Amino acid sequence: MRPETADENQRLIEDVFAELAGASPDGLRYASFRLADGVTFVHVGTVTDEANPLAESAAFREFQRAFGDRAATPPKFEDARLLGAYGFDT
Repeated sequence: MRPETADENQRLIEDVFAELAGASPDGLRYASFRLADGVTFVHVGTVTDEANPLAESAAFREFQRAFGDRAATPPKFEDARLLGAYGFDT
């Protein structure tokens, strides 16, 4: 993110999590992290079905709406293989 838009980006992400907490969609695991540099955000998500519940989220659509205006660089998408996790569920 651009430094001047990082806090707005965080607020929009927090709105997504507030909506998800109320909706409790099945089959979605999603986490977001703000790195120590203050401008880099990492999102990790998995879905158990082909349908992604985030696609139905008004808050997530709002988060995506002006993403290009907030971002310093285009987002990078990577597939990953889970090697292990401990105590990650909230």
